[in-house]
Amino acid sequence: MQEGLFITLEGVDGVGKSTQAHFLKEFLEKEGHRVRHTFQPGGTELGSQIRDLLLNPAHSELQEKAEILLYAADRAQHVFEIIRPALQRSETVICERFTDSSIAYQGYGLGLDVEMVKTINRWATAGLDPDLTIYLDAEPSLSLQKTKGDRIEQRTVDYYTRVRYGYLEIAKAEPERVMVVPASGTREEVAERVIEAFRGRLGL
Repeated sequence: MQEGLFITLEGVDGVGKSTQAHFLKEFLEKEGHRVRHTFQPGGTELGSQIRDLLLNPAHSELQEKAEILLYAADRAQHVFEIIRPALQRSETVICERFTDSSIAYQGYGLGLDVEMVKTINRWATAGLDPDLTIYLDAEPSLSLQKTKGDRIEQRTVDYYTRVRYGYLEIAKAEPERVMVVPASGTREEVAERVIEAFRGRLGL
């Protein structure tokens, strides 16, 4: 049995990943795919508890290395419990955030060793890589206006500027996997760009 397609959506907070995941899921289901939509951090019962630890503004004491390890723990459980089984059932998985988020947020954003972040995540995911990543690109100062201010979202625009730079560096290094889609305009306009780019990449 052929393994399913693994698609991830990435971008800074407030850029519209959940909305675009919904549009993409509808499109793929019309194309005949069986689709599993999920997200990180969270997506599992254990992951939801880790998510609370990571995003609760009350946990301001959370150390940077602890942060990266908590994200990796969430990701390991998620791959084991949700993503890998769905792929083995030949389902198409759409996941909001994956390892690129940690590289951009904890590596470039916090200034941690990027190669170490990659190593930790490769171990946590048993080497699982997305077949395709859609990076929704936007100016952080604009996208952050749509956020609710969790522990990560309370960081400075300068921090998010570094995160965005990290994403663009990832896209530059892996153009065969990462599609950069401008996130400006209405959600329908962005969805059209995503689907057009998706069709072009996979020949649908």
